[in-house]
Amino acid sequence: MQNNIHNQEQPVSNRIDKSEDEIDLVEIIQKLWRNRKFIIKVTAAFAVLGFIVAISTPNVYTASCTMVPQTGQKSAGGSLGGLAAMAGINLGSISSGEVLSPTVYPKIMTNINFQKELIYSKFHFIGLTEPITLYEYYTDKKYQKFNIIGTLKKYSIGLPGVIIGAIKGKPGNTILSDNSSLQSLTSKEKDVVKIVNTNLALSVNNKDGYISISSNMPEPLLAAELAQRGQELLQKYITEFKIEKVTSNLKFVESSYEEAKRNFESKQAELAKFSDANKSFTSAVAKTHEEKLISEYTLLLSIYTELAKQKEQAKIAVTETTPILTVIEPVIVPIEKSKPSRAMMLLIFTSLGLFIGVGLVFALPYIEKNLVPNTKKYRFIPKIV
Repeated sequence: MQNNIHNQEQPVSNRIDKSEDEIDLVEIIQKLWRNRKFIIKVTAAFAVLGFIVAISTPNVYTASCTMVPQTGQKSAGGSLGGLAAMAGINLGSISSGEVLSPTVYPKIMTNINFQKELIYSKFHFIGLTEPITLYEYYTDKKYQKFNIIGTLKKYSIGLPGVIIGAIKGKPGNTILSDNSSLQSLTSKEKDVVKIVNTNLALSVNNKDGYISISSNMPEPLLAAELAQRGQELLQKYITEFKIEKVTSNLKFVESSYEEAKRNFESKQAELAKFSDANKSFTSAVAKTHEEKLISEYTLLLSIYTELAKQKEQAKIAVTETTPILTVIEPVIVPIEKSKPSRAMMLLIFTSLGLFIGVGLVFALPYIEKNLVPNTKKYRFIPKIV
């Protein structure tokens, strides 16, 4: 009997809950409709702000190149390299000799000498007849263009940093003696390096064995030239780091070879001169001296010949050890910008304005009731009905 009564009451309760939910939903819709003008104003304000941001944001062009590191040294992985790559295992860094792993290439790009050489390389800029360095472009005020977005960021979000920087003052440059081998960057050079590091990136794909350099710049030709220069400097520094040992060995062998060549030629001339001067003499002393000269000549000839072989072997070692970045996708000048998507920016700002407008419709009455009583005296706070 009680179960039947309970079963009869349950649908009634469900109907009441559903009706309350429907009433709440209706009230919400009605409240939004009553304050539709306020929501539209907030949405329109954000849409206008989004439009200003979209048209003020400079275009960014992306240029990139893809390379495969090559070296004359045979990999220890051998024929297993292909199978290992299919299994997601990289055997490229395992070789019979010393190999500079591609995973350290990003570290090379942060080398102070690399960064200095890059920022002092000359590039072409739109509106300038002659190429200038990145350091000149980013430090000389005559090349700087007014950017409303950058200015707003600097004096809004970045205002605390501007104030702190003004209080601290500019850091002084490190003073080094003329004979010091230590490297340093000035404060302006550091600023330019930060900009370049933000816009020039290197990625290493260990699984497939290739590397990519990409640059993002506000001008298409500048983006292509920066990526190209980054690739050239990377090849240069990889080569210097990799062949340092074999190059020093080649220099030692070449110096020894030149010394042996001089000694051999000197002894050869001495033997020829003695032979010409003693053709008619048959004394034992003359023969003994001639045999001594011949033995010395033969020894020096063998040393000279051996060093000549070692010199050629050292040259071959340098060639074999020299890493080559084989370019499989060269740098091309981009035609279309990579970002920003102005339509997407406008849509995001408009959606944000709509969301904030709807949120304020429900938040302001709560703020007036619980946090800020009598909000009517604040003219900038709208009245929500």
